[in-house]
Amino acid sequence: MAPYRPRSSVPDPLYRSLVWLAVRLGLLFTVGLPLVLLVWTSVRREGALRRLLGLYWKMASLLLIALLLLTNKAPLGFALLVAAPLLLVAVLWFWVDLNEELADFPTWRGLPLTVRIWRWSLTFYALALAALASTCLSCLTGGLERPVCAAWLEAPDQLHGVLAQIFGFVFGGRWTPAVAGFLGYAGLAGYAVGLLQWLLVRLPRQGRVAGEF
Repeated sequence: MAPYRPRSSVPDPLYRSLVWLAVRLGLLFTVGLPLVLLVWTSVRREGALRRLLGLYWKMASLLLIALLLLTNKAPLGFALLVAAPLLLVAVLWFWVDLNEELADFPTWRGLPLTVRIWRWSLTFYALALAALASTCLSCLTGGLERPVCAAWLEAPDQLHGVLAQIFGFVFGGRWTPAVAGFLGYAGLAGYAVGLLQWLLVRLPRQGRVAGEF
């Protein structure tokens, strides 16, 4: 039987390279720059920008949940790889009051300009990531040994190895895929409760106004 190939017909080495490029860019746009901006906005005491980044980090936690689930080879993690980037784009642009406050900042002022560049860059990256991750939705039905699935499991596996060493050194315990999976499902349950509470209570009351969220 011929080996399985991704539906996009991209050769396996190229597909794997694209996945790893997405992972590395993700570390830059979803972790590195937001951390720098969060510290910067806190030092400068820019309330609107700090609220935007606070909302971003709440939504970005879904990516961490996806990684935890994929560490345990849970197929649901593949669906979150598509959903999480789209939700990130939504949270960046959804809030009317934050959009207006950001637009009122001087165009070439350092911090607001950096936030604008990051927001647009992250938007394009997140949409590209969601499109690339959609090619692995067939992994939801199993067959994780296929190249398209294995390519997306490499980064969580390597992260698991690093966390296992840190966890063992600091706590003297074992960080196992089962523990990661349990935390992933627990985090997803809490995330779903918070999202439903916002959709059913806060959104009808305040609409697209972030306020002091």
